Amino acid sequence: MKTITSLEDLIGIEHCKLGFYQELQQKVEQLKKSNTELEKKRKEIQAVLDGITDLMLVLSDDLRIQRVNHVFTKWFPGIDPIGKHCHEIFRQSGEKCKKCPAVRSLDLNEIVKDCRIYKVNGEYKHFDIVASPLKTGPTGERKVLIFKRDVTRDKKLQSQFNQAEKMATVGALAAGVAHEINNPLAAISGFAEGLQRRIRKIKDDIDPEIAEDFTEYTETILKECIRCRDIVQTLLTFSRPIAATLSPININGCVNDTLFILKHHFKKQRNVTLVTELAPDLPLIMGDESQLKQVIINLFSNAYDATEDGGEVRVETRPGAKGGVELVVSDTGCGIAKEHLDKLFEPFFTTKRVGKGVGIGLSTCYSIVNNHNGEITVSSEQGKGASFKVFLPGTEL
Repeated sequence: MKTITSLEDLIGIEHCKLGFYQELQQKVEQLKKSNTELEKKRKEIQAVLDGITDLMLVLSDDLRIQRVNHVFTKWFPGIDPIGKHCHEIFRQSGEKCKKCPAVRSLDLNEIVKDCRIYKVNGEYKHFDIVASPLKTGPTGERKVLIFKRDVTRDKKLQSQFNQAEKMATVGALAAGVAHEINNPLAAISGFAEGLQRRIRKIKDDIDPEIAEDFTEYTETILKECIRCRDIVQTLLTFSRPIAATLSPININGCVNDTLFILKHHFKKQRNVTLVTELAPDLPLIMGDESQLKQVIINLFSNAYDATEDGGEVRVETRPGAKGGVELVVSDTGCGIAKEHLDKLFEPFFTTKRVGKGVGIGLSTCYSIVNNHNGEITVSSEQGKGASFKVFLPGTEL
C-alpha cells in the first residue's frame, strides 16, 4: 500500500531540522566561547611560565627531556634537547648522575631538593634543583618536573661574606698573638746580637771553627727572628689593615719593577718560561704601589712553585670594566683541586708541602685587593694549571 506524505508531515520534518540546526548553532557558539576562554587561560599560563627565570624540564622515567621552557634556549643556544637524556645535555656524559634527584623523586614519589655544579658556556655554575613527580596519565607513564635555579651569584656573595668574617676573626686573634710573640722575639734577637758582639771580642782566643759555627748560628737566629717578625706584621694586617697611600699608578710599571726584583729567582727556574703580555696605554689606577707589588710577588711565587717541574708562567694586563684594569697571572703547573678552590684565600690554608709556605700569602693578597675596592678570583683545572685574575678600579671611581 503506497503511503502518501502529507503537507503536515513535511512541515513537521522541516521543523525538526530547524530545531536541530538551532541546537547545533548553540553548541558551536558554546565551543567558540570555551575555546576563547581556554586560549585566554593558555596565554595567562604561558605568561606565568615566561616570567619564571628558573630552567624548567619535564623528564620521562628514563630521564629523556620531553619539554623545556624558554630559559633553556638562553643557557644552551642552538641545542635541541627534546628526546635527549638530561645528563647528555648538562654533563656531556652517557651515564646518569650519582644520586640523581630526578630518579630519587620518581622512586620516592615525593619532592627532592639538591644542589649541583654544571659547566654552562665554559663557566662552572651552581644550581639549586627541585625535582617533583608528576601525576601519571591514563597510560600510567611516569614523569618528573625539574626546576634548576642559577645561584652562582648568591654563592659568590655568600663566599665573600664568609671570607670577610673569617678575616675579621683571624684579625682579632692575630692582634693578641702578635703582642705576645713580639716580646719574646725581641728578647731572642737581642741576646743573639749580644752573643755576636761577645764572639767578635774573643774570636782570636777560640777555635776558628767554633767561632765560625757560633757566627752562623747567631745569624740564623737573627734571620729567623726577622722572618717571624714579618709573619706577625702580615698577621696584623688582618686586624688593622695597613693604611694604603693611594696615588695614580701604572700597573704595567708595578709588574715591570716586580719582574726586575725577581729576575734572579727566575734564573734559577731554567725549565720555566716567562711570558708577558702587557697592554699599552692602560688607564691609571688609584693604589698603594708597595702593597700592589706585594700582591704581584705573591702571585708570581705561587705560579713558579706550581711549575717547579717545568712549564710556563704568564702575566697579562688589560683594560677592565669602567676604566679599571685587570692583572692576570697564570701557569701551566699542577693546578688546584676543585675542592680547594673555595678555601684558597682563607688564612693558613695551603696546598704546598711543609716548609714551602704557611698559607697567608693569598689571604694577604685578598686583603690588599679588597682594601683597594678590587676583586681577586681564581680558576683552575687540576693537572693543567691555574689562573689568578685581579681587577682594580680606575682613578675615576
